[in-house]
Amino acid sequence: MNLEQVEKIAEAVLYEGYMLYPYRPSSVKNQQRWNFGVLYPPSWCDAQYSSDRCSMQTECLLKTDASTRLTVKVRFLHIIQRSIAKLATPSTEASASSDLDLVDRLELNGRVYQPWQEAVERELSYEGLDPADFCTMEPLLFTFPAGKEVEYLRDEHGNRAGAVLREWKALNGSVEIRSLNCHDEVVRVTVQVDNLTESDAAASFSSATREETLLHSLVSAHTILGTENGEFLSLLEPPTGFEDSVAQCQNLGTWPVLATDAADAMLSSPIILYDHPQIAPESAGNLFDSTEIDEILSLRILTLTEDEKREMRQSDDRTRGILERTENMPEEQFMKLHGILRGLKPTKGEIQ
Repeated sequence: MNLEQVEKIAEAVLYEGYMLYPYRPSSVKNQQRWNFGVLYPPSWCDAQYSSDRCSMQTECLLKTDASTRLTVKVRFLHIIQRSIAKLATPSTEASASSDLDLVDRLELNGRVYQPWQEAVERELSYEGLDPADFCTMEPLLFTFPAGKEVEYLRDEHGNRAGAVLREWKALNGSVEIRSLNCHDEVVRVTVQVDNLTESDAAASFSSATREETLLHSLVSAHTILGTENGEFLSLLEPPTGFEDSVAQCQNLGTWPVLATDAADAMLSSPIILYDHPQIAPESAGNLFDSTEIDEILSLRILTLTEDEKREMRQSDDRTRGILERTENMPEEQFMKLHGILRGLKPTKGEIQ
């Protein structure tokens, strides 16, 4: 079992929507995140009349024998609120938090600092599971504690003149893994992920904004399943005789597809994919934009003004990487982005 191929696809899913063209925090479309697969706190979902979810469920079929073992990975982004503060009086010494005034923009030494929602990757991994042992497994609880850090910014004289404040909220949740014999040596595997985060203040999520609630959410959540000495069955094209078993699988907020040619891994994503998804070899890297067209986005990046590029470069490390990669892209790489036809398959049956 080699999950490296799967994790490349999962990486694209994880950062889909992280930042959209023109890749600047000041852009209207980047004022609010729109990532796929957000699991909100339960009380937020209870107060909404929408499709917002606090849990997701993956169900798929796994052919097993006595030696089959299962690995389950749950991955998501934990949002970090980046705030910018200015010191009323620059100082060489550490300043108390009361001396920091939050601002919308701070320019020091030719660099502009702006508030932004950054993200850190979180992963939960459960390995060596025997499908015969977790028919009634208790939910596995997890916690990522709250935290805060201060990065002081110095002016041209070396004095502390401002600060970057990063704060993240605690996340609590559970992963429940179940199995059920459904057909000879085939079991139905269920992985349910729940956000159990609640606010310290009663009913605060009911009046919170979506941006505030994202700090308490599992963002771009998805599941990877891998097996040793086992074989997953396709839910898109089930083998003959397994159609009814596939129809009984209930996938909520996510959809599993075969992720390897050996059928030893599944990627269960909030973005609907086909079996055996691949990153196009012509793509130089993730652009974070849904159904992205690399050529158009790359050319548009090159048309940004120098001020826009500076903001993009200074927004965060990932968007700076997009800009540097695009500006340094060789001409022959651009030509590859123009388009290619591949993967034609004959249709089933005759077309009338």
